[in-house]
Amino acid sequence: MAYEINQTLPRSFGRLKSSESPISALGSHVRRVLASFLPRYGLLLAFLALWQVSSTEGWVNPAIFPPLNVILSALWTNLANGALLDDIAISLQRAGTAFAFAVVIGIPLGLFMGQVRAVEQALDPILQLFRQTSALALYPIFILLLGLGETSKIFVIFWATLFPVLLATIGGVKEVDQKLIEMARTYGAGSLTIFRRVILPASVPAIFVGLRLSATTALLLLIAAEMIGANKGIGFQVMNAQYNFQIPLMFAAILLLAFLGLAANALLVLLQRRLCRWSQPSR
Repeated sequence: MAYEINQTLPRSFGRLKSSESPISALGSHVRRVLASFLPRYGLLLAFLALWQVSSTEGWVNPAIFPPLNVILSALWTNLANGALLDDIAISLQRAGTAFAFAVVIGIPLGLFMGQVRAVEQALDPILQLFRQTSALALYPIFILLLGLGETSKIFVIFWATLFPVLLATIGGVKEVDQKLIEMARTYGAGSLTIFRRVILPASVPAIFVGLRLSATTALLLLIAAEMIGANKGIGFQVMNAQYNFQIPLMFAAILLLAFLGLAANALLVLLQRRLCRWSQPSR
């Protein structure tokens, strides 16, 4: 008897699910999407709605804080007529070149310093000194040494983006579990094999944390670098729009920078998930 009840229960549940109407199924799907979407983006949507309403209703000065639809219209217009496309290309070239140099220099140097304690002890004080010195404070020196052209702009971005990658890489190497290294030595692995199979894979998550911080820093320093002695770039457009009191265009350029930062972060997160599948929690 108990066996017959157990056999009939799954069939009855299957009939209930199959008899569910498409409208109720769609409603259930929408509720699941909202349950996962609202806790993450609900506050942001509320902030944007408050901005739009307060500007259109006159709670704030719309000349200073234009409505979002006006800002998006200015962004679309300047993208459609090509006014911002050259600025985007130039800004991405500057930030991308500086970021690439920071990665090429910071990761190998960090891997080396993380394994050789004497080198880290010798270089750490000067690294900490330079890290605590604002890159913007050193920018006039870079201009005196390198001129007011592209080289000084790229170098100041490189200088600021180098330290997050370098320090994150050093920290990642130093935090590798020593038991894994001892186990690899017990099985006869050499120094190069231990580095390639143990130290480097274990350091990759920390390295990507530094890469994401460096990408954000590159965009922040890009704006400051383009506000001084530049005639192209998104940062230049922000300052130029502010000087000419084109406030919607100014906010549009700022919004464009935010989108570029989100896109860079999302790309690095996707790359990290592909390279570090072993570190992802199983669902």
